[in-house]
Amino acid sequence: MKAASLPEVTLSELDGVRYLHLESVWVQGAMRIAKPRALELEYIQRMMAWMLWRPTDELTQGHAVQLGLGAAAITRFCHQVLRMRTTAVEINPAVIAACRMRFRLGDDDERLTVLNQDAGAWVRSAAHTQTVQVLNVDLYDHEAAAPVLDDERFYADCHRVLAHGGLMTVNLFGRHASFLASAERIAAAFGRDQVWSLRPTREGNTVVVAARGVVVPDREELIARADNIEKRFGPLGVPARKWLRMVRPLPLPAAAA
Repeated sequence: MKAASLPEVTLSELDGVRYLHLESVWVQGAMRIAKPRALELEYIQRMMAWMLWRPTDELTQGHAVQLGLGAAAITRFCHQVLRMRTTAVEINPAVIAACRMRFRLGDDDERLTVLNQDAGAWVRSAAHTQTVQVLNVDLYDHEAAAPVLDDERFYADCHRVLAHGGLMTVNLFGRHASFLASAERIAAAFGRDQVWSLRPTREGNTVVVAARGVVVPDREELIARADNIEKRFGPLGVPARKWLRMVRPLPLPAAAA
């Protein structure tokens, strides 16, 4: 996408929450001004469900990458709260500027890197092969109709950048006709037994979790992980026990069901 065709960033505020928009009424991100590290939007909270699949002693270790910056909620959380090495890749320089000035995204430091690049090009780079433990994908344009990057090659590249045991979360519209097709493309890249989804939000966002070589522990261990996560991060918008009740395996295709 050429710079001249990138949408302008606009902001709005309501009831103590600042919203980011891209030339439309659609919300591309949000931050509660009094609690900038908290995860305000429900689907953004669910994008952190990867935490359930990570062993407790590894929860905050490794490299977290966000494809699509939005209002920087996940980037702030990974960098400032989890204190992980964090990289965000965003094609629109105006989004980066807005996040620096109005959404409490700090300057780059030894753990934070914000790149003005195309996300597809970033995951295609051989330099990033198996360098990422957590990959959050939220790539919608100003019309918010379907993911900008959503083909099998893209998801294969996402799988390749994950280290063994790495996890990806993707924001999809679960009530949109493209959801099942997108989910099948993810399953083709990751293997169906490594893909799960959460129930749709009220707005219709469905978060898909995909893993590279993860062995799912028994229910007792998952409950223990959820309890630990919620005890540590629940007040910041991380309802891990609730997520555990929402997770389901990816359904079989209609022809195979």
